[in-house]
Amino acid sequence: MAALEAAGGPDCARFVGGCVRNALIGAPVADVDIATTLKPEETDRAIRAAGLKAVPTGIAHGTVTAVSERQPFEITTLRRDVSTDGRNATVAFTDDWAEDAARRDFRVNALYADGEGRVFDPTGEGIADAAAGRIVFVGDPETRIQEDYLRILRFFRFFAWYGRGEPDAAALAACRALVSGMSRLSAERVSKELMTLLAAPDPRVAMAAMAEAGVLAQILPEAVAGPLLEAAVEQGTDPVIRLMTLLPSDERIVRAASARLRLPNSTRDRLAGAAVAAPAIGLTMSDPEVRAAVYRFGGRAVADALHLRMAERPAQAGDGRRLLALAEAWPRPSMPVGGRDLARLGVEPGPETGRLLKAFEDRWIADDFPADGHAERLAVLVRP
Repeated sequence: MAALEAAGGPDCARFVGGCVRNALIGAPVADVDIATTLKPEETDRAIRAAGLKAVPTGIAHGTVTAVSERQPFEITTLRRDVSTDGRNATVAFTDDWAEDAARRDFRVNALYADGEGRVFDPTGEGIADAAAGRIVFVGDPETRIQEDYLRILRFFRFFAWYGRGEPDAAALAACRALVSGMSRLSAERVSKELMTLLAAPDPRVAMAAMAEAGVLAQILPEAVAGPLLEAAVEQGTDPVIRLMTLLPSDERIVRAASARLRLPNSTRDRLAGAAVAAPAIGLTMSDPEVRAAVYRFGGRAVADALHLRMAERPAQAGDGRRLLALAEAWPRPSMPVGGRDLARLGVEPGPETGRLLKAFEDRWIADDFPADGHAERLAVLVRP
Protein backbone atom coordinates (compact mmCIF):
# COMPACT_ATOMS: atom_id res chain seq x y z
CA MET A 1 0.00 0.00 0.00
CA ALA A 2 2.86 2.35 0.79
CA ALA A 3 4.43 1.62 -2.60
CA LEU A 4 1.21 2.46 -4.42
CA GLU A 5 0.56 5.61 -2.41
CA ALA A 6 4.12 6.77 -3.08
CA ALA A 7 3.26 6.75 -6.78
CA GLY A 8 -0.38 7.87 -6.71
CA GLY A 9 -0.85 9.83 -3.53
CA PRO A 10 -3.22 9.23 -0.60
CA ASP A 11 -6.38 7.24 -1.29
CA CYS A 12 -5.09 5.80 -4.57
CA ALA A 13 -5.29 2.26 -3.22
CA ARG A 14 -7.73 0.32 -1.03
CA PHE A 15 -8.13 -3.26 0.06
CA VAL A 16 -11.21 -4.70 -1.61
CA GLY A 17 -13.67 -7.58 -1.56
CA GLY A 18 -13.26 -10.76 0.43
CA CYS A 19 -10.42 -9.63 2.67
CA VAL A 20 -12.49 -6.65 3.87
CA ARG A 21 -15.66 -8.73 4.22
CA ASN A 22 -13.91 -11.46 6.20
CA ALA A 23 -12.09 -8.97 8.42
CA LEU A 24 -15.44 -7.38 9.31
CA ILE A 25 -17.06 -10.68 10.28
CA GLY A 26 -14.00 -12.19 11.95
CA ALA A 27 -13.46 -14.91 9.36
CA PRO A 28 -9.99 -16.01 8.20
CA VAL A 29 -8.51 -13.99 5.35
CA ALA A 30 -6.81 -16.09 2.70
CA ASP A 31 -6.29 -13.74 -0.26
CA VAL A 32 -5.65 -10.01 -0.12
CA ASP A 33 -6.82 -8.01 -3.15
CA ILE A 34 -6.19 -4.33 -3.70
CA ALA A 35 -7.96 -1.83 -5.97
CA THR A 36 -6.18 1.24 -7.24
CA THR A 37 -6.71 4.33 -9.36
CA LEU A 38 -3.26 3.75 -10.88
CA LYS A 39 -3.15 2.34 -14.40
CA PRO A 40 -1.58 -1.12 -14.72
CA GLU A 41 1.75 0.16 -16.04
CA GLU A 42 1.89 2.69 -13.21
CA THR A 43 1.15 -0.06 -10.70
CA ASP A 44 3.95 -2.18 -12.18
CA ARG A 45 6.46 0.65 -11.92
CA ALA A 46 5.41 1.50 -8.37
CA ILE A 47 5.82 -2.08 -7.19
CA ARG A 48 9.26 -2.43 -8.77
CA ALA A 49 10.38 0.95 -7.45
CA ALA A 50 9.65 -0.29 -3.93
CA GLY A 51 11.86 -3.34 -4.50
CA LEU A 52 8.96 -5.78 -4.68
CA LYS A 53 8.36 -8.41 -7.35
CA ALA A 54 5.73 -7.52 -9.98
CA VAL A 55 3.99 -10.18 -12.08
CA PRO A 56 1.78 -9.03 -15.02
CA THR A 57 -0.95 -11.61 -14.36
CA GLY A 58 -3.77 -9.78 -16.15
CA ILE A 59 -2.57 -6.51 -17.61
CA ALA A 60 -5.38 -6.38 -20.20
CA HIS A 61 -7.93 -6.46 -17.38
CA GLY A 62 -5.90 -4.17 -15.15
CA THR A 63 -4.32 -6.70 -12.79
CA VAL A 64 -0.72 -6.82 -11.60
CA THR A 65 0.34 -9.20 -8.84
CA ALA A 66 2.80 -7.91 -6.26
CA VAL A 67 4.78 -10.43 -4.24
CA SER A 68 5.95 -9.38 -0.80
CA GLU A 69 7.55 -11.85 1.60
CA ARG A 70 6.40 -14.67 -0.70
CA GLN A 71 2.74 -13.61 -0.41
CA PRO A 72 0.90 -12.52 -3.57
CA PHE A 73 -1.34 -9.44 -3.64
CA GLU A 74 -3.53 -8.93 -6.71
CA ILE A 75 -3.71 -5.21 -7.52
CA THR A 76 -6.35 -4.19 -10.05
CA THR A 77 -7.09 -0.80 -11.57
CA LEU A 78 -10.63 0.50 -10.98
CA ARG A 79 -12.85 -0.62 -13.85
CA ARG A 80 -16.22 -0.20 -15.46
CA ASP A 81 -17.81 -2.64 -17.90
CA VAL A 82 -18.07 -1.53 -21.50
CA SER A 83 -19.73 -4.74 -22.73
CA THR A 84 -20.36 -8.26 -21.47
CA ASP A 85 -21.43 -11.52 -23.08
CA GLY A 86 -22.38 -13.58 -20.06
CA ARG A 87 -18.88 -14.93 -19.61
CA ASN A 88 -16.29 -12.22 -20.30
CA ALA A 89 -16.35 -8.46 -20.01
CA THR A 90 -14.70 -5.71 -22.00
CA VAL A 91 -13.61 -3.14 -19.44
CA ALA A 92 -12.42 0.44 -19.35
CA PHE A 93 -10.32 1.85 -16.55
CA THR A 94 -11.73 4.55 -14.29
CA ASP A 95 -10.77 6.52 -11.21
CA ASP A 96 -14.33 6.42 -9.82
CA TRP A 97 -14.68 4.10 -6.82
CA ALA A 98 -18.49 4.03 -7.17
CA GLU A 99 -18.21 2.86 -10.79
CA ASP A 100 -15.89 0.07 -9.71
CA ALA A 101 -18.28 -0.98 -6.96
CA ALA A 102 -21.25 -0.96 -9.34
CA ARG A 103 -19.73 -3.72 -11.53
CA ARG A 104 -19.11 -6.11 -8.62
CA ASP A 105 -21.35 -9.07 -7.90
CA PHE A 106 -22.60 -8.75 -4.30
CA ARG A 107 -22.81 -5.86 -1.89
CA VAL A 108 -20.66 -7.73 0.66
CA ASN A 109 -17.93 -7.93 -1.98
CA ALA A 110 -18.15 -4.23 -2.88
CA LEU A 111 -16.41 -3.13 0.31
CA TYR A 112 -13.11 -1.25 0.44
CA ALA A 113 -10.69 -0.35 3.23
CA ASP A 114 -7.65 1.88 3.30
CA GLY A 115 -4.35 1.15 4.97
CA GLU A 116 -5.59 2.70 8.22
CA GLY A 117 -8.55 0.33 8.39
CA ARG A 118 -11.27 2.81 7.41
CA VAL A 119 -14.02 0.94 5.57
CA PHE A 120 -15.80 2.35 2.53
CA ASP A 121 -19.22 1.03 1.53
CA PRO A 122 -20.26 2.56 -1.82
CA THR A 123 -23.55 0.63 -2.04
CA GLY A 124 -24.51 1.70 1.47
CA GLU A 125 -25.56 -1.86 2.37
CA GLY A 126 -22.42 -4.02 2.27
CA ILE A 127 -21.45 -3.62 5.92
CA ALA A 128 -25.01 -4.36 7.08
CA ASP A 129 -25.21 -7.37 4.75
CA ALA A 130 -21.96 -8.79 6.13
CA ALA A 131 -23.20 -8.45 9.71
CA ALA A 132 -26.60 -9.98 8.91
CA GLY A 133 -25.37 -12.80 6.67
CA ARG A 134 -27.18 -11.47 3.59
CA ILE A 135 -25.93 -12.17 0.07
CA VAL A 136 -27.54 -9.54 -2.17
CA PHE A 137 -26.57 -8.58 -5.70
CA VAL A 138 -25.30 -5.08 -6.41
CA GLY A 139 -28.16 -3.35 -8.22
CA ASP A 140 -30.48 -5.44 -10.39
CA PRO A 141 -29.84 -9.21 -9.94
CA GLU A 142 -30.74 -10.14 -13.51
CA THR A 143 -28.39 -7.52 -14.91
CA ARG A 144 -25.52 -8.75 -12.74
CA ILE A 145 -26.15 -12.37 -13.79
CA GLN A 146 -26.39 -11.56 -17.49
CA GLU A 147 -22.94 -9.98 -17.21
CA ASP A 148 -21.53 -13.31 -16.03
CA TYR A 149 -23.70 -16.40 -15.58
CA LEU A 150 -21.18 -17.88 -13.16
CA ARG A 151 -22.65 -15.44 -10.66
CA ILE A 152 -25.57 -17.81 -10.25
CA LEU A 153 -23.28 -20.40 -8.72
CA ARG A 154 -21.33 -17.75 -6.86
CA PHE A 155 -24.57 -16.62 -5.23
CA PHE A 156 -25.18 -20.08 -3.76
CA ARG A 157 -21.51 -20.57 -2.91
CA PHE A 158 -21.31 -17.29 -0.99
CA PHE A 159 -24.59 -18.02 0.76
CA ALA A 160 -23.26 -21.44 1.84
CA TRP A 161 -20.16 -19.85 3.35
CA TYR A 162 -21.42 -16.51 4.66
CA GLY A 163 -25.22 -16.51 4.53
CA ARG A 164 -27.73 -16.93 7.32
CA GLY A 165 -31.48 -17.38 7.32
CA GLU A 166 -33.19 -17.66 3.94
CA PRO A 167 -31.53 -16.71 0.64
CA ASP A 168 -32.47 -13.35 -0.87
CA ALA A 169 -35.78 -13.76 -2.72
CA ALA A 170 -34.92 -11.40 -5.59
CA ALA A 171 -31.62 -13.17 -6.16
CA LEU A 172 -33.33 -16.57 -6.18
CA ALA A 173 -35.93 -15.38 -8.65
CA ALA A 174 -33.22 -14.07 -10.98
CA CYS A 175 -31.23 -17.31 -10.74
CA ARG A 176 -34.35 -19.32 -11.53
CA ALA A 177 -35.23 -17.13 -14.50
CA LEU A 178 -31.74 -17.16 -16.03
CA VAL A 179 -30.56 -20.67 -15.19
CA SER A 180 -30.33 -21.73 -18.85
CA GLY A 181 -27.56 -19.19 -19.39
CA MET A 182 -25.24 -21.38 -17.35
CA SER A 183 -24.83 -23.62 -20.40
CA ARG A 184 -22.32 -21.00 -21.66
CA LEU A 185 -19.96 -21.64 -18.77
CA SER A 186 -16.90 -23.88 -18.93
CA ALA A 187 -17.06 -27.15 -17.02
CA GLU A 188 -13.97 -26.21 -15.02
CA ARG A 189 -15.54 -23.00 -13.72
CA VAL A 190 -18.74 -24.83 -12.77
CA SER A 191 -17.01 -27.73 -11.00
CA LYS A 192 -14.71 -25.40 -9.04
CA GLU A 193 -17.68 -23.42 -7.73
CA LEU A 194 -19.64 -26.58 -6.92
CA MET A 195 -16.81 -28.20 -4.98
CA THR A 196 -16.08 -24.98 -3.07
CA LEU A 197 -19.77 -24.72 -2.18
CA LEU A 198 -19.82 -28.32 -0.96
CA ALA A 199 -16.78 -27.63 1.22
CA ALA A 200 -18.68 -25.01 3.25
CA PRO A 201 -19.28 -25.89 6.91
CA ASP A 202 -22.98 -26.42 6.23
CA PRO A 203 -24.13 -26.18 2.60
CA ARG A 204 -27.56 -27.74 3.13
CA VAL A 205 -29.71 -24.61 2.84
CA ALA A 206 -27.76 -23.43 -0.19
CA MET A 207 -28.02 -26.82 -1.91
CA ALA A 208 -31.75 -27.06 -1.22
CA ALA A 209 -32.23 -23.58 -2.70
CA MET A 210 -30.11 -24.57 -5.74
CA ALA A 211 -32.32 -27.59 -6.30
CA GLU A 212 -35.52 -25.57 -5.93
CA ALA A 213 -34.29 -22.94 -8.40
CA GLY A 214 -33.39 -25.55 -11.01
CA VAL A 215 -29.68 -24.74 -10.81
CA LEU A 216 -28.61 -28.14 -9.50
CA ALA A 217 -30.47 -29.90 -12.32
CA GLN A 218 -28.75 -27.62 -14.83
CA ILE A 219 -25.20 -28.44 -13.72
CA LEU A 220 -25.69 -31.97 -12.35
CA PRO A 221 -28.88 -33.55 -13.71
CA GLU A 222 -28.03 -36.87 -12.05
CA ALA A 223 -28.12 -35.28 -8.60
CA VAL A 224 -30.75 -35.53 -5.93
CA ALA A 225 -30.36 -33.18 -2.95
CA GLY A 226 -32.03 -34.73 0.05
CA PRO A 227 -31.58 -36.83 3.20
CA LEU A 228 -28.23 -38.36 2.24
CA LEU A 229 -26.58 -34.95 1.93
CA GLU A 230 -28.24 -33.88 5.16
CA ALA A 231 -26.67 -36.84 6.98
CA ALA A 232 -23.29 -36.49 5.25
CA VAL A 233 -22.95 -32.92 6.49
CA GLU A 234 -23.28 -34.24 10.04
CA GLN A 235 -20.40 -36.67 9.41
CA GLY A 236 -17.74 -34.25 8.21
CA THR A 237 -16.71 -31.61 5.70
CA ASP A 238 -15.21 -33.67 2.86
CA PRO A 239 -16.77 -32.17 -0.31
CA VAL A 240 -16.14 -35.35 -2.33
CA ILE A 241 -18.16 -37.46 0.09
CA ARG A 242 -20.92 -34.85 -0.01
CA LEU A 243 -20.90 -35.01 -3.81
CA MET A 244 -21.15 -38.82 -3.62
CA THR A 245 -24.39 -38.51 -1.67
CA LEU A 246 -25.89 -36.51 -4.54
CA LEU A 247 -25.09 -39.18 -7.15
CA PRO A 248 -26.35 -42.74 -7.66
CA SER A 249 -23.98 -45.61 -6.87
CA ASP A 250 -23.56 -46.40 -10.54
CA GLU A 251 -20.02 -46.33 -11.92
CA ARG A 252 -21.13 -45.53 -15.45
CA ILE A 253 -23.24 -42.55 -14.38
CA VAL A 254 -20.57 -41.31 -12.00
CA ARG A 255 -17.84 -41.44 -14.63
CA ALA A 256 -20.05 -39.68 -17.16
CA ALA A 257 -20.83 -36.88 -14.70
CA SER A 258 -17.14 -36.57 -13.75
CA ALA A 259 -16.14 -36.30 -17.40
CA ARG A 260 -18.79 -33.71 -18.16
CA LEU A 261 -17.74 -31.56 -15.20
CA ARG A 262 -14.06 -32.25 -15.91
CA LEU A 263 -13.46 -33.09 -12.28
CA PRO A 264 -9.88 -33.75 -11.19
CA ASN A 265 -8.77 -37.34 -11.76
CA SER A 266 -8.47 -37.91 -8.01
CA THR A 267 -12.09 -36.86 -7.46
CA ARG A 268 -13.32 -38.90 -10.44
CA ASP A 269 -11.51 -42.00 -9.16
CA ARG A 270 -12.91 -41.61 -5.66
CA LEU A 271 -16.47 -41.27 -6.96
CA ALA A 272 -16.09 -44.29 -9.25
CA GLY A 273 -14.33 -46.37 -6.60
CA ALA A 274 -17.10 -45.78 -4.07
CA ALA A 275 -19.76 -46.62 -6.67
CA VAL A 276 -18.06 -49.94 -7.44
CA ALA A 277 -17.51 -50.86 -3.80
CA ALA A 278 -20.87 -49.73 -2.42
CA PRO A 279 -22.93 -52.85 -3.29
CA ALA A 280 -20.53 -54.99 -1.24
CA ILE A 281 -20.44 -52.68 1.79
CA GLY A 282 -22.76 -52.78 4.80
CA LEU A 283 -22.69 -51.59 8.38
CA THR A 284 -23.08 -55.11 9.80
CA MET A 285 -19.89 -56.42 8.18
CA SER A 286 -17.49 -58.48 10.26
CA ASP A 287 -13.88 -57.42 10.57
CA PRO A 288 -12.71 -60.13 8.13
CA GLU A 289 -15.33 -58.94 5.64
CA VAL A 290 -14.04 -55.37 5.94
CA ARG A 291 -10.49 -56.55 5.32
CA ALA A 292 -11.62 -58.58 2.33
CA ALA A 293 -13.39 -55.53 0.91
CA VAL A 294 -10.30 -53.36 1.43
CA TYR A 295 -8.20 -55.96 -0.37
CA ARG A 296 -10.59 -56.10 -3.33
CA PHE A 297 -11.58 -52.43 -3.65
CA GLY A 298 -8.94 -50.44 -1.75
CA GLY A 299 -9.16 -48.68 1.59
CA ARG A 300 -10.25 -45.32 0.18
CA ALA A 301 -13.15 -46.82 -1.77
CA VAL A 302 -14.34 -48.87 1.22
CA ALA A 303 -14.11 -45.87 3.54
CA ASP A 304 -16.09 -43.70 1.12
CA ALA A 305 -18.72 -46.43 0.67
CA LEU A 306 -19.02 -46.73 4.45
CA HIS A 307 -19.70 -42.98 4.62
CA LEU A 308 -22.53 -43.47 2.14
CA ARG A 309 -24.01 -46.29 4.24
CA MET A 310 -23.72 -44.16 7.38
CA ALA A 311 -25.58 -41.35 5.59
CA GLU A 312 -28.32 -43.84 4.67
CA ARG A 313 -28.56 -45.18 8.24
CA PRO A 314 -27.52 -42.45 10.70
CA ALA A 315 -28.73 -44.57 13.64
CA GLN A 316 -25.95 -47.07 12.88
CA ALA A 317 -23.24 -44.44 12.56
CA GLY A 318 -21.44 -45.84 15.62
CA ASP A 319 -20.98 -49.21 13.91
CA GLY A 320 -19.91 -47.44 10.75
CA ARG A 321 -17.24 -45.40 12.52
CA ARG A 322 -15.69 -48.58 13.96
CA LEU A 323 -15.60 -50.24 10.53
CA LEU A 324 -14.28 -47.00 9.04
CA ALA A 325 -11.37 -46.93 11.47
CA LEU A 326 -10.50 -50.50 10.48
CA ALA A 327 -10.76 -49.81 6.76
CA GLU A 328 -8.51 -46.75 7.02
CA ALA A 329 -5.90 -48.35 9.28
CA TRP A 330 -5.53 -51.88 7.86
CA PRO A 331 -2.51 -52.16 5.51
CA ARG A 332 -3.60 -53.98 2.37
CA PRO A 333 -1.21 -56.93 1.89
CA SER A 334 0.22 -58.05 -1.42
CA MET A 335 -0.50 -61.47 -2.85
CA PRO A 336 2.09 -63.69 -1.09
CA VAL A 337 2.66 -66.20 -3.96
CA GLY A 338 3.13 -65.99 -7.69
CA GLY A 339 3.93 -67.85 -10.86
CA ARG A 340 7.47 -68.69 -9.76
CA ASP A 341 6.16 -70.54 -6.70
CA LEU A 342 3.95 -72.65 -8.94
CA ALA A 343 6.85 -73.30 -11.33
CA ARG A 344 8.88 -74.69 -8.43
CA LEU A 345 6.02 -77.13 -7.86
CA GLY A 346 6.19 -78.28 -11.47
CA VAL A 347 3.31 -76.26 -12.94
CA GLU A 348 4.02 -75.14 -16.49
CA PRO A 349 3.26 -71.50 -17.35
CA GLY A 350 -0.17 -71.14 -18.92
CA PRO A 351 -3.88 -70.94 -18.08
CA GLU A 352 -3.48 -73.40 -15.22
CA THR A 353 -1.16 -70.97 -13.46
CA GLY A 354 -3.84 -68.28 -13.46
CA ARG A 355 -6.52 -70.69 -12.25
CA LEU A 356 -4.39 -71.95 -9.34
CA LEU A 357 -3.34 -68.46 -8.27
CA LYS A 358 -6.97 -67.31 -8.30
CA ALA A 359 -7.99 -70.34 -6.22
CA PHE A 360 -5.19 -69.63 -3.75
CA GLU A 361 -6.15 -65.97 -3.49
CA ASP A 362 -9.80 -66.81 -2.82
CA ARG A 363 -8.84 -69.19 0.01
CA TRP A 364 -6.31 -66.73 1.41
CA ILE A 365 -8.97 -64.01 1.56
CA ALA A 366 -11.55 -66.41 3.06
CA ASP A 367 -9.01 -67.37 5.78
CA ASP A 368 -8.53 -63.66 6.63
CA PHE A 369 -5.07 -63.23 5.10
CA PRO A 370 -2.88 -65.59 7.17
CA ALA A 371 0.74 -64.46 7.30
CA ASP A 372 2.35 -67.88 6.84
CA GLY A 373 1.71 -71.41 5.53
CA HIS A 374 1.51 -70.20 1.93
CA ALA A 375 3.70 -72.92 0.41
CA GLU A 376 1.62 -75.66 2.03
CA ARG A 377 -1.66 -74.18 0.82
CA LEU A 378 -0.34 -73.81 -2.69
CA ALA A 379 0.96 -77.38 -2.69
CA VAL A 380 -2.47 -78.69 -1.69
CA LEU A 381 -4.01 -76.93 -4.70
CA VAL A 382 -1.41 -78.38 -7.08
CA ARG A 383 -1.73 -82.00 -5.95
CA PRO A 384 -3.84 -84.14 -8.28
